[in-house]
Amino acid sequence: MNTLKSINDLGRHTEPLRGELDAAIKRVLDRGWFVLGPEVTAFEQEFAAYCGTSDCVSLASGTDALEFALRALGIGPGKTVLTVANAGLYSTIAIVATGATPVYAEILPDKLLIDPTDMKRILDGHKVDAIIVTHLYGMLANMRSILLFAREKGIPVIEDCAQSHGASRQGKKAGSLADIACFSFYPTKNLGALGDGGAITTSRPELAEAVRQLRQYGWSSKYQATRPGGHNSRLDELQAAILRVKLPHLDTWNARRREIAKRYSMGIKNPRITTPGIHGEEHVAHLYVIRCAEREALKLHLAAAGIPCDIHYPIPDFAQSAYNAMFLGVQLPITTQACNEVLTLPCFPELTDAEVDGVIAHINSW
Repeated sequence: MNTLKSINDLGRHTEPLRGELDAAIKRVLDRGWFVLGPEVTAFEQEFAAYCGTSDCVSLASGTDALEFALRALGIGPGKTVLTVANAGLYSTIAIVATGATPVYAEILPDKLLIDPTDMKRILDGHKVDAIIVTHLYGMLANMRSILLFAREKGIPVIEDCAQSHGASRQGKKAGSLADIACFSFYPTKNLGALGDGGAITTSRPELAEAVRQLRQYGWSSKYQATRPGGHNSRLDELQAAILRVKLPHLDTWNARRREIAKRYSMGIKNPRITTPGIHGEEHVAHLYVIRCAEREALKLHLAAAGIPCDIHYPIPDFAQSAYNAMFLGVQLPITTQACNEVLTLPCFPELTDAEVDGVIAHINSW
């Protein structure tokens, strides 16, 4: 097989759009308006409509979106936020930035998403002020059970949709399922900019207005800061214009990602490998993640064949050296085992069937 450059070849992804992207960039340059202008306004309207929410507020990153969603809900020092520890530290960073304390639920051993039963156990025994639900690898979490348990306790729920742009269940899309939702538009995302970017979506106008203030220094009007915790976090006009070009292609790209994931799951037969299940529109295959107890040996085997892979994510949040003093004694065996076994294979819309089959063949020959 031809040597793949990476698990996500952005050059192949953007090349078919070069004409549209060049025209969008020229439009912004010709206008001479680069921050909080008409491209941002139009993208926010288009993305809110796509997600099925009343509001979208664009930001500089997905991590800022998580922090501002928490702040808009009144989360700060003395508060506790429930999340998971296998999703790359992003929710933990946002929670700690507000001065709140993370508490971690276990994950489901098959889907690696938050376990609603363990979440309920924690809610029944601890004071929790908010919940962040991560739709990991592009798969929607069980929002029905999560929201049922949360509503019983009066706890607001935040969706982390950084990996689930366009995922849907029963006609409702990621970003419209909870009180407020957070997106990243990092270039490798299913909907990615050509730089950093993020957004929140919500159908609660008061939360949208709070985030609009937070993204610009906490201003209620120019130079009048009335909301604490704000800073400079704005999606620029160039990135908004680029995202407007890409958004109409998102559903097609997601469908191709699902085809690739299905091909992998049906073709990989190595008994030492655990593959994810085959899913419908509730999964947008942001990452295709297998599990293997002998991960390092498999990585070396694939590298020798020119097949790139990565680990999403190798260290549980509570074990990260920057934060582990906060979590002494925390033990989540399912989370820890998953972090020791997960391995990400190439999965992007432009990957060919022949390339996928080549990866499958090398895994099966190991």
